[in-house]
Amino acid sequence: MQLNNNPFYETLLKQAQEIRSTSLSELILQENRETDFCFTSGPLWIDISRHYITLPILDNLRKLADAAQITQSFSALASGKPINKTENRPVLHTGLRQQERRTTDEWQNLASFSDKIRANKDIHTIINIGIGGSDLGPEMVTNALKPFHGAQKIRFVSNVDPADLNDTLADCDPKTTFFLVTSKTFTTAETLKNALLAARWLKQANINPSNHMAAITAAPHKAIEWGILEEYIFDFADGIGGRYSLWSAVGLPIMIAIGNQNFISFLEGANKIDEHVFNTPLHKNIPIILALLRIWNRNFLEIPMHGIMPYDQRLSRLPAWAQQLEMESNGKSVDIHNNRLDLPASPLIWGEPGTNAQHSFFQYLHQGIENQSLDFLIPRQALPCDLPDGWQESHNTLIYNGLAQAEALAFGETNTEEPYRNFAGGSVSTIISWDKTDPYNLGSLLALFEHITIASGFLWGVNSFDQWGVELGKKRAKELETPEGRSNFSPAAKRFLSMLDSKK
Repeated sequence: MQLNNNPFYETLLKQAQEIRSTSLSELILQENRETDFCFTSGPLWIDISRHYITLPILDNLRKLADAAQITQSFSALASGKPINKTENRPVLHTGLRQQERRTTDEWQNLASFSDKIRANKDIHTIINIGIGGSDLGPEMVTNALKPFHGAQKIRFVSNVDPADLNDTLADCDPKTTFFLVTSKTFTTAETLKNALLAARWLKQANINPSNHMAAITAAPHKAIEWGILEEYIFDFADGIGGRYSLWSAVGLPIMIAIGNQNFISFLEGANKIDEHVFNTPLHKNIPIILALLRIWNRNFLEIPMHGIMPYDQRLSRLPAWAQQLEMESNGKSVDIHNNRLDLPASPLIWGEPGTNAQHSFFQYLHQGIENQSLDFLIPRQALPCDLPDGWQESHNTLIYNGLAQAEALAFGETNTEEPYRNFAGGSVSTIISWDKTDPYNLGSLLALFEHITIASGFLWGVNSFDQWGVELGKKRAKELETPEGRSNFSPAAKRFLSMLDSKK
C-alpha cells in the first residue's frame, strides 16, 4: 500500500495543515511534553518533543502504521520470508546479531582468523579494500571504536582514484601489510582494480599476494578464480545487503580492530533493538515511532532534508553511512508492486560532527528559508582520554552545544530592528542520547537507524533492500571501455573522451 492510499492519510493531512499555524515554541512548552515525547529503547534515550506533533497526531500516525500492516512486515522479515521481491531474497542481517550464530562454523572461522591476525606481530597494518556498504559501515564503526583497538593499524580504501590507494600505502611496508578485499559479488570494478594494484605492490616487493590477501564475499568461487586462497575466503549470504552487511563477515576489519569479545558486545547491543522492534507493541515501538516521524516530516509537513549531527568526533563517518542506508534503501520511484509512487520517499540525508558543523552550514539552518529536520546524536559521557585534566569539561561543552543548537533552532530569536539578527526558529529536531560510545551502545544506535529506515520503507510501500539505481552508472562506465560502447554517448561526452585520448 502506498502512503496516500492509507485510510488515515487524509486525516493526517488535515492535522498537518492545522498544526502549521501553531508555533513550535508553544508546542514544546506544553504540559507533560517531556514525558509524552521522550522514550527509552535499550541504552538509548530519545527526545522528539521539538517536533510539530501532538498526542492526537501521534495516535493517528500509529493507526496509519497499523493500517499499513507494519508489524506483519517486520514479522515477515524476522521469519526469513523473501521480502526483497525484485531479487527474490530474504533479508537476513538481523539473524547475524543473534546468539545462535556464535555456534556456527562461519563464526568460528571469523573469530579464529581475527585472533590469528591480531596475534601476528609481523602484521602491522590491515587495509580493507571495498566500496559502498563494504567500506562505509566497517570504516565508520572502526573509527567510532578507536579506544578499543589493538596494536595494529586498520585502514580503508574505497575510491578507484589511485591517489586513495597511493596515500594509504605511502608509509606501509609490504612485508607487514595485510589486505582484506571485500566485495559481495567479487565483480565490483573499483574494488577489483584497487585489489589488483595492491597485489602488484606486493609482487614488486617479491611478496606472494596469496599470503597477504583475504576475501570477504558472497561469491567465494570468484575469489578463488581471482587468486585468493580458499582458507582466506569468508562467505556471507546473498540475503545480506551491502548497507546492512557490517554485522556479517564484512565486519571482519572491525573484529580485528576491537577483538572478538567487543564485537560480540556490539552484536548484542544491536540485538537488543531487534528484540524491541520485533516484540514491542506499536504504541511503544521506538524505531517505528521514529519512522512515522520521518514520514510525517517528509510527506505531511513537506520537509525534504534530514541532517544527522553526531556530537562525537569518532562518529564523523556515521552521517555518510546513514546517507547510504536511507537513500539507497528508500530513494525509489516505484512501489513493491512496480507502480509509480505518488509521493516522494526518503529525505535527502547529510550531516557532519558538531561542533564543527555549527561553524559552517548551521548558518543556513538558522536563517535559510528552507526547512529541514535534524537528529542530534549526543553521548552523555566521554571515554577516557590521554589528556591533561580538563577534557571532561570539554565534553560537557560539547553536550551543551548540541542541546543549545536543538533549542535555538526550535525557538529562534526575534529581532525586528535588525533583521539580520532575526532567527525564525521552528526547525524540528530529535535528540538521541546514550551513556558512552562503547561497542554495545554503538550496536544499539546503528540497529535503531536500520530499523527506522526499514520501517519507513514499509510505510512508503517500497523495497528497501534492492538498489537498481546503483547499477545504471556502473553499466554505462563499463560501456566506455570499448569503441562500440562509446558510440551510445553524447557528442559532448565523446569530445571529452577525445581530450583524454590525445594525452595518451
